[in-house]
Amino acid sequence: MAMQLLKLPKISLPRLSAGLPTLPLSAAFVTMFNLAAWRALKDMDWASIRDQRFCVHVRDLGLKSYFSVGRDGLRPQFGDHADVTFTASAKDFTRLALRLEDPDTLFFNRRLLIEGNTDLGLTVKNMLDGIEFDSLLAALPAPLAFIMRTLRQRMSDEPDQVAFSSH
Repeated sequence: MAMQLLKLPKISLPRLSAGLPTLPLSAAFVTMFNLAAWRALKDMDWASIRDQRFCVHVRDLGLKSYFSVGRDGLRPQFGDHADVTFTASAKDFTRLALRLEDPDTLFFNRRLLIEGNTDLGLTVKNMLDGIEFDSLLAALPAPLAFIMRTLRQRMSDEPDQVAFSSH
């Protein structure tokens, strides 16, 4: 008599994450960002966007993080209201962070969506574009800078992407 294996239903991460509350994810995202990058970015002039509500939506993972900028870094926000939402795939967000992809190219190719207050979104984009990648790496904790350099090198070898040439 053959033993029948228990079949588990296929679970889709986007579908699973869509049912989860956003505050825990937002708190985790904000904590990681503040520990990893706030030290490098805190001296920028954040006054024009302070207390605005942002959402980062990682489309292929179905994850959304809501936050605002305060005096001591990002702050998680409760609820699903955002003044501006940035939507892209995990790979495209990673390539943006590593300066391997130009945000304007992604935007015009509809791989990066900026919804809501687009003026606010463009202000944030321009602020972040002004940061030199090497300066950012120098201000990061050494292990994170090493990981980012290694990941950047590996991802830069992908031939199907457009390089971010201004940095």
